[in-house]
Amino acid sequence: MLREALADAARRLSGISETPRLDAELLMAHALGMDRSRLLLDPPQTDAPPLFADLLARRLAHEPVAYILGHRDFWTIDLAVAPGVLIPRPDSETLIEAAIAHFGARAPSRILDLGVGSGALLLAALVQWPEATGLGVDQSEAAIAIARANADRLGLAGRARIERGGWEAAADGGFDLVLCNPPYIALDDPLPPDVVRYEPASALFAGPDGLDDYRRIAPLLALPAGGAACVEIGAGQAAAVAALFEEQGFLTQVKTDLGGRDRCILVTPKS
Repeated sequence: MLREALADAARRLSGISETPRLDAELLMAHALGMDRSRLLLDPPQTDAPPLFADLLARRLAHEPVAYILGHRDFWTIDLAVAPGVLIPRPDSETLIEAAIAHFGARAPSRILDLGVGSGALLLAALVQWPEATGLGVDQSEAAIAIARANADRLGLAGRARIERGGWEAAADGGFDLVLCNPPYIALDDPLPPDVVRYEPASALFAGPDGLDDYRRIAPLLALPAGGAACVEIGAGQAAAVAALFEEQGFLTQVKTDLGGRDRCILVTPKS
């Protein structure tokens, strides 16, 4: 029965996942073609479907649940994800929160997402501010295809342009909100197998100290009066990244995520 299959799966996953029971429930719900809430509230009185064993085997090989399911929730939207893009994480929602706090009753009119990936930051921001338009740039053709598909599915294709491009887009100066989650992992930093085996290295690693891409972005960034850039950072990087933007004449503030970790540098022009 399902209960026994879930318990066994959670036990087997306990050695590779911090959330073994949740993983098992998500995989089972997917195998049954239902959402997790229905599985928990009204479980079907049946055995686990054969597909569940295949999904479990993939997770036991450290494949991330988001890639197995093909989607991930972020902010108020659901995004398709695949191995060609970084999996959106709740910690990155700190950038949206920082932007909301900065603009207050105002709203950005043009939004730029540097390294758009799945489209998570750009599309979440466009849903948050229905009158805004945006541009997402990425060097990965796989990411561009996934972000465009997500924009289409969310009904945002008319407001979101997704194009091939790099950090140089930050020099435009016509965007009052710039969002960026660049690579920031140092080359010799250890990563879990779920990450290093499956997620794109180009979205993870940024030189010996993890700061290479910040060094490229900071001199390029141009912001109008009242504008802001929200830039994600890794553990222990707040002071170094803030200094890079301050050297270019910007003001900076460090924003923390729900776990109290430094997660975002809010960059604003001096008045």
